[in-house]
Amino acid sequence: MKILGIGNAIVDVICKVDDQYLINNQLIKSTMKLVDEIEFKKLLSSLKIEQTISGGSVANSIVGLSQLGNDVGFIGKVNDDNLGQKYEEGLTKEKVQYFYNKKKEISPTGTCLILITPDAERTMVTFLGIAGKISPSDINEKAIQESKMIFLEGYLWDEGEPKSAFDKAMSMSNTKAMSLSDQFCVDRHKSDFLDLVKNKLDITFANEQEIRSLINAKNFEEVIEFGKQLGKLLIITRGEKGSIAVKNQEITECKSKPNLKIVDLTGAGDLFAAGFLHGLINNSSTKECLEKGTAMSSKIIQKIGARLD
Repeated sequence: MKILGIGNAIVDVICKVDDQYLINNQLIKSTMKLVDEIEFKKLLSSLKIEQTISGGSVANSIVGLSQLGNDVGFIGKVNDDNLGQKYEEGLTKEKVQYFYNKKKEISPTGTCLILITPDAERTMVTFLGIAGKISPSDINEKAIQESKMIFLEGYLWDEGEPKSAFDKAMSMSNTKAMSLSDQFCVDRHKSDFLDLVKNKLDITFANEQEIRSLINAKNFEEVIEFGKQLGKLLIITRGEKGSIAVKNQEITECKSKPNLKIVDLTGAGDLFAAGFLHGLINNSSTKECLEKGTAMSSKIIQKIGARLD
């Protein structure tokens, strides 16, 4: 197996809303907010569901890698309920090996409300459910040992059992990649994430806002300087400004694709990571990796949801 993803197993519930809905519910556009089950159901009660898909940031990347013909797997915690069943079926259909045995839990399978506004931005409201309770015993040691690389998400990091599971997975893997996931996520765990990026990860994915927040950079030049000194592979997406990879003194840039009809930005970063990692594990150049990531993210933002057909 080439890559094993470990992340929050979340069922995405996609809905279209106007800006006023976000204002009325005190939601900040383009961010992810964690809520309890009561608030989640309240928000969902007045909405029309467009689509329901097996999601989660790293899971989206792993499905993208599978669609590109790579042998991949995923670990994520679900309940043995209706959504948990649908989640597993969704991954199996995409030829992803699912290394988790469902069982009856007190908490339900995690769900993420993805609210798409007319400008194609997506605002996420997540009820983690059982996904946020992943523990070291949920980590399949054999799967990690048989994979060339693990890919983790910042969303997974939380004090207690999830952090222990995270640490266990990293201690057993040869090559470790992670996405910083979300600026609020970075802000919550800044010192821990900085330690991960500097000392434990081999590959870090971030968008410009996340990496600037992580290192308190006043401008992008400071980000580049940080990347040069890091000595690891740092990949940064910059929206319309394209993407950039930094390793030691080598800086590689890739322009974004012009004239795209953007429908929904859900999964843009996830599919970019899928394309980049596809190139990396198949011995492409850094430039080719960035180009493949750009091609994948360009496709996904022109359709609803985080899955390519």
